[in-house]
Amino acid sequence: PARMGLPALALLLAVGFLSTQASPSARSFQVDYERNCFLKDGVPFRYISGSIHYARVPRPAWRDRLLKMHMSGLSAVQVYIPWNYHEILPGVYDFAGNRDVEAFLDLTAELGLLVILRPGPYICAEWEMGGLPAWLLWKPDIILRSSDPAYLAAVDSWLHVLLPKIKPRLYQHGGNIISVQVENEYGSYYACDYGYLRHLLGSFRALLGSEVLLFTTDSTRAEELCCGTLQGLYATIDFGPGSNVTEAFDAQRHVEPKGPLVNSEYYTGWLDYWGEAHASTSAAWVARGLEDMLQLGASVNMQSPFLLLTFLPWPGADYKDQYKPVTTSYDYDAPLSEAGDPTEKLFAIRTVISKFQPLPVGPMPPATPKYAYGQVALWKYADLLDVLDVLCPSGPIQSQFPLTFEAIKQAHGFVLYRTQLPRDVPDPATLCAPPHSICDRSYVMLQKEYQGMLERDGQMTLRVTGKAGDTLDMLLENMGRISFGANVSDFKGLLGNISLDSIPLSNWLIYPLAIDTAVQQGWPHTAMPKSSSRGRAGPAFYTGTFETPGVAWDTFVKFPGWSKGQLWINGLNLGRYWTHRGPQQTLFVPGSVLHVGRPNNITVLELEEAPLTPLLLFLDRPLFNRTLSCSTSAIE
Repeated sequence: PARMGLPALALLLAVGFLSTQASPSARSFQVDYERNCFLKDGVPFRYISGSIHYARVPRPAWRDRLLKMHMSGLSAVQVYIPWNYHEILPGVYDFAGNRDVEAFLDLTAELGLLVILRPGPYICAEWEMGGLPAWLLWKPDIILRSSDPAYLAAVDSWLHVLLPKIKPRLYQHGGNIISVQVENEYGSYYACDYGYLRHLLGSFRALLGSEVLLFTTDSTRAEELCCGTLQGLYATIDFGPGSNVTEAFDAQRHVEPKGPLVNSEYYTGWLDYWGEAHASTSAAWVARGLEDMLQLGASVNMQSPFLLLTFLPWPGADYKDQYKPVTTSYDYDAPLSEAGDPTEKLFAIRTVISKFQPLPVGPMPPATPKYAYGQVALWKYADLLDVLDVLCPSGPIQSQFPLTFEAIKQAHGFVLYRTQLPRDVPDPATLCAPPHSICDRSYVMLQKEYQGMLERDGQMTLRVTGKAGDTLDMLLENMGRISFGANVSDFKGLLGNISLDSIPLSNWLIYPLAIDTAVQQGWPHTAMPKSSSRGRAGPAFYTGTFETPGVAWDTFVKFPGWSKGQLWINGLNLGRYWTHRGPQQTLFVPGSVLHVGRPNNITVLELEEAPLTPLLLFLDRPLFNRTLSCSTSAIE
């Protein structure tokens, strides 16, 4: 198809940038199919945007991150809304505190940033189950992201709560939301259900009106663009700096012959998986690709360049021949670091943007101050098996055979499965889980002695000895539900029968553990001390305190000699550590979490084996790049 010449389009965009603000009554944002561009208030316009996930940034840091994005020269931000972050249980909603998406959107408007909104219902975002609530799986045969009536009913109920909050903030109504994405990369999903997309289109139109620009995003693969697009939804694409820009936009032109060129996810970095090297993408490579797109007059959103960490339980996982859980940190080798600090990549992007439009006047806000609080000694409080009365106050569920997390309505965290050996086992017998039945890790104890670990797509057997009636405990950990692809119906717990020398074990007691709730309420720091005679192996809680020297600055905590577990400070779950898998070696601690003038309470749940001298080390910088497979690049 014929396209407008680049000089003419560049002139149109320049005129649009310099145009004065239209009156509210004339506000509009739409596609001009004749001149292949967006029209903002009737004037040609293109956006240069960056993604920010409010759910991954502590609320006290929202303004700092958004201001840095504004000072980078961005005209817009792209914002995901994770459904499961807000509808905790069916019909139970949370929009308070860090979940106050309306306050976040109002702050973007205050700072003069336009918004490209991505409300799902599915968002991917390397977020638990791609933003879909785990309670959808209470109906085991539900078909997610499809025309399944049970799924559509849940989606419609959610959209009727969310979208009325969005409508008054649309650009046409005086707000700053210029476009709204429907679903996300749907072409990559096996269902290819056009009825589902038509249903979503109807719901979004009914709740947001006929004027708002609705769009889709898919990869440049022809089959994905075929299944992910629908008439009435403007089709955009996503690709990274390694792609041929002309070929990529030609793919968009196959499904959208006219209108603006749009890359809705330009990858400035990439995510990390546990056990793999820390991802990195060169600043020069990212800047070159951005400049190539802007020279074509394209609108661009840089995916995940302005993010932070993912507090548990929200990191997701991928499935690429095997289960690949995502690290706690969502640093992403991003232009703004995990702690919100400007990087070389940010300034390279800013330089490119300055070639196409004026930058805001004023300096870039500086990096936040960091503090190395040093070593903090910890003490063992109790083995997990000795505090089940606190962690599961309602008591266990009895079942002949194991039940999944979803069957007992436990979304996240841990569930303990307990049974007894049915016979004497004087010689080592094989404790075995069938393939794909451990989701995702199981820590095995016999008579409260740690035996070892079973793992999804990994070790599935242990050799054990014991006597009839001995207690067998299996602590199951949810490491994050798959967030992309066909496997998002990712059930957790024991998904099959556990056998001893091929004979299934039965008569289970199942304890859904509410560890987060207990720690948020002050346990174990407010509880009476426990005495524990057992050693360092197996799941156990460790506690300690430290004080800040008059200021509460951001910091990073390292786990010397620890194996795998979770950290809480002042009741907030800051995420997983997994020192021997890596690459992440530190957890980011925002200064807003810390107290000044009173002790900061530390709680660690170590799952495998604690060090001889349990302590934490607080640093003023992160360590990302140490893994088993990349030990030569270790930073100690």
